[in-house]
Amino acid sequence: MPIPSRRLFLGAALGAAACTRVQSGPEVEEISITDLRAGLDRSDFTAEQLVQAYLDRIKHLDRSGPALNSVIEINPDALDIAKKLDQADTAVGPLHGIPILLKDNIDTADKMETTAGSLALLGAPKPAADSAVAASLRGAGAVILGKTNLSEWANFRSFNSTSGWSGRGGLTRNPYALDRNPCGSSSGSGAAAAASLCAAAIGTETNGSVVCPSSINGIVGIKPTVGLVAQTGIIPISRTQDTAGPMARTVRDAALVYEALADADFTSGLDAATLRGKRLGVVQNHLGNRPHVDRLMEEVFTALRNEGADLVEVTMPAAELGRQPLTVMLYEFKAGLDAYLSGRRGDVQSLEQLIAFNTKNAERELPYFDQSILEAAVKSGPLSDEVYLEALEAVRKWAQDDGIDKLVADYELDALIAPTTGPAWVTDLVSGDNGSGGSSSAAARAGYPHVTVPAGYVFGLPVGLSFFGLANTDAHMIELAYAFERAVPVRQAPKYLPTVEL
Repeated sequence: MPIPSRRLFLGAALGAAACTRVQSGPEVEEISITDLRAGLDRSDFTAEQLVQAYLDRIKHLDRSGPALNSVIEINPDALDIAKKLDQADTAVGPLHGIPILLKDNIDTADKMETTAGSLALLGAPKPAADSAVAASLRGAGAVILGKTNLSEWANFRSFNSTSGWSGRGGLTRNPYALDRNPCGSSSGSGAAAAASLCAAAIGTETNGSVVCPSSINGIVGIKPTVGLVAQTGIIPISRTQDTAGPMARTVRDAALVYEALADADFTSGLDAATLRGKRLGVVQNHLGNRPHVDRLMEEVFTALRNEGADLVEVTMPAAELGRQPLTVMLYEFKAGLDAYLSGRRGDVQSLEQLIAFNTKNAERELPYFDQSILEAAVKSGPLSDEVYLEALEAVRKWAQDDGIDKLVADYELDALIAPTTGPAWVTDLVSGDNGSGGSSSAAARAGYPHVTVPAGYVFGLPVGLSFFGLANTDAHMIELAYAFERAVPVRQAPKYLPTVEL
């Protein structure tokens, strides 16, 4: 009898219907950016036809059918932008004509809203300029197809939240099992990329919000070294941890998008033989609590050894930090959000006014869970406060000096690896999230790169493998993830089943 991690979904009626061809233009399900670009270059289809194909899938899978509810808004100018790209004499850039979705906390100076899923920003004055992320994508020739739903305020609103829900967008569903959670806060980006509603999506992470939805939705997610992707024009949480990152179905696709975001080379070193001779530290802190995941990881570790990697057991130091990581984020959130909201010049121009708006509109904004994080953050003082500075240094020391830096040096490692998180949990709007923990915190708090790649399935639900390491080793983490993906090509397109088949 095969172990559960190797069981895949069988085609149910809903799954079979969802996987049929749903557009008259090019077939885009599971197609790579490289193949899309080749098709455009050969004139197999136009950018306009490509955009229409993705719009058809969104209509079929997101708005009806399984009703993933991952796309919060369509760019009304997407087809016109594609038409103009078709009329260009030469390709604008490496992503010429490629449709990409952005998380709804990333500013675009166009007809779309930027709300972080909150009704408080719906109808507010549009951003005066594109975010650096949006500008970079447009400069590379990408078509910004629309915005994705998210956990409201990037899941920094309540200590008892349900990931994937926002007051503006409602609840996003996991395309592998519709009653399961897509993880937050980049839940819409993860579900949309997994369902081929775009060629790739952009998420943002403070701690786990790119890698968790990527793992749980069976895709690749890259959380960059903080600072390599400019954060200008992104609704903030933490200036020391926030970063945007690409989410796609393959490592190469994610790396291609990352190149546009960071103006750097992340694809020329991709080599299936990269794992040979590499020393990988298996972080024991993230094993031992989930038997099915542990069994899957044993298969993964065997595959890595078969590819020539040397695996070493390591342990992150105990995180005796108390509330200090939260203190850092509360202080930075208040300072950053107040500055952002005042710049938008809407009716809500401060965290204090946001809390008052939610209270006044509780029926729509607070029907399932509260705003306890916002209420804690508003009490924070300036970033010059000693309590903030001490907390910031303690968190940095644990994650960097005593954590990732020390492990890499002491064991002469090329990277650290761990399961990204467990399989998706059942969405519960009454009690909130019931996730099984993840391995994002060390790299997130250090500001270091973290890449997750599909590793297998537990009862048909995806589980990812994480590679993370020192600052500015993004290219190396991507190369390791690519070699693993080539050695263990497990990704399966979602079937949109109503629940898990056991």
